[in-house]
Amino acid sequence: MADEEEVLVIEDRGSVRVLRLNRPEARNALNPALIGALGRALVDADDSADVRAIVLTGTGDRAFCAGMDLRNFAEGGERTSGDEEAMAAYGRFTHGGMATPIIGAANATAVAGGFEILLACDMVVASEDAVFGIPEVKRGLLAAGGGLHLGRRMPLAVALELGLTGDTIDARRAETLGLVNKVVPAAEVLDAAVALGERIAGNGPLAVEATKRIMYDVLDVSRDEAWELQGTYVTEVFASDDAKEGALAFVEKRPPEWKGH
Repeated sequence: MADEEEVLVIEDRGSVRVLRLNRPEARNALNPALIGALGRALVDADDSADVRAIVLTGTGDRAFCAGMDLRNFAEGGERTSGDEEAMAAYGRFTHGGMATPIIGAANATAVAGGFEILLACDMVVASEDAVFGIPEVKRGLLAAGGGLHLGRRMPLAVALELGLTGDTIDARRAETLGLVNKVVPAAEVLDAAVALGERIAGNGPLAVEATKRIMYDVLDVSRDEAWELQGTYVTEVFASDDAKEGALAFVEKRPPEWKGH
């Protein structure tokens, strides 16, 4: 099995941690080593007070990620790592359990599990050449890593078309549908994603985390429940040292110095 340094490259750009899928010879397809490495690295970043935003991207110009390594699967290889802790970490990401904002930097095509990685991200910056899709039905498989929930992110009829035909859409249409925040030339994708992460990282960490959690949590509750849920976070954030620092920095016309409490 390849070691983590070969399949995943980790780089810090200030408070933004960049995780780069690094199997370009296989179009950055997901094998057990990469899934395990990515899961551990994501939780590591999420648990670090120094990391305020995470960017996921891929190596090369052929693909962000081509999904499950079908060659490995066809040869009877394992779909997932035997490392239960790493798999639980990867599941924490795909099931929406990450507090740190995550930006997908789709440097090229993202299909199947690669598209599902982007669906698990909070925001996406994409290359103008990228295409997206869940083509699993073409191989007699299911988009079991989140792709079958696509109807929560776009009109159901369009999600069904993608899921049942296995066809793809281009980056511009994905942007129109709200799946992609920004489309840029391929050479600018990573820098644009990091710049977005830096804008987030400059804000109060408690406020950012609470904002992300509330925006997701209120999607599935009634209006009254949403206000009640929000109230539990408002009390904590408004009473924090960071809230006082943010107001004081505004008055004193200087950048705030966040402490995360």
